[in-house]
Amino acid sequence: MDNDNQDLAKLLPVLPILVELGASRHVTATAEALGIPQSTVSRALARAAEVVGTPLVLRQGRGVELTPAALALIPKAAEALDRIRSGVALARQESGKQFGRIQVAFQHTFGEVALPILIRAFTQEHPGVTFDLQQGSRAFCLDLLTSGSADLALVAPPPVPSRTIGAEVLYSEPLKLVVPAGHALAGSDGIKLDAVRDEPFVMLEPGYGMHSIVQALCKRAGFRPRVAFQGQDLHTVRGLVSAGLGLAVAPPERAETRTLPTGGLGWCEVDIIWPSAHRDVGLVWRNRSDGSAQAARFRDMVLAEGRELLAAAQS
Repeated sequence: MDNDNQDLAKLLPVLPILVELGASRHVTATAEALGIPQSTVSRALARAAEVVGTPLVLRQGRGVELTPAALALIPKAAEALDRIRSGVALARQESGKQFGRIQVAFQHTFGEVALPILIRAFTQEHPGVTFDLQQGSRAFCLDLLTSGSADLALVAPPPVPSRTIGAEVLYSEPLKLVVPAGHALAGSDGIKLDAVRDEPFVMLEPGYGMHSIVQALCKRAGFRPRVAFQGQDLHTVRGLVSAGLGLAVAPPERAETRTLPTGGLGWCEVDIIWPSAHRDVGLVWRNRSDGSAQAARFRDMVLAEGRELLAAAQS
């Protein structure tokens, strides 16, 4: 058995050369096809002949003639290589399920709850996978996706799907009117948005999803918001509202009322009863067949399980 294993150890590296030689019947053509020196092919054939115990090729002009021994060995060698290729493909597939890197772009508001929940669910089954996370405005996230610097993006609202971009809504969340704690509307059961048409507004900057959402919502209510301040995250927006510098429309916080630690300032959320105020949150990806296999697995998990996972977190 030991001698058999030693013979196989000598023969196995030669199998690709034998199979290629069987197709080309020429040493030089075999060397060129495999990208190796011609002398390497000749030495490999000599080692194989030593293992088999008989010559495998006979010189015939500029080419070679395969001996009966070679004609018997080469088909089996080709079968063995096919099985090895299948095994390597399976090994890579299994490795791909456990390792890899996924690039996700997301808007600031989803880094606190939504994205961590989705990543936790995925890494429980794929602990070797790592994530590269980049956060910014909706426009920033979609630009990263388009340029190939991100595999997936979590944004609100998701763009309309196209030939190059896929998108699905994962959940919809209500929007609230955020007012200073001492405002006349604080504690109200709900308001029509046109009731505050003359008030100053604090908004996220253009390029952020909430900017366009609020503009569209106010337009449906019959007015154009008078923007007093603009910020780059909702924490800043709520802070400016708390200071009495304007009102805002934003997704709900876990607590309905917050009081700042100094100055006695705070803010309160009020339901918007008209027009219907909500934002859709969705996953976006590029429609490419050569994309990351791990990113595709994460996308499929999010689309299959994400709605239920996020709904459970919000309940």
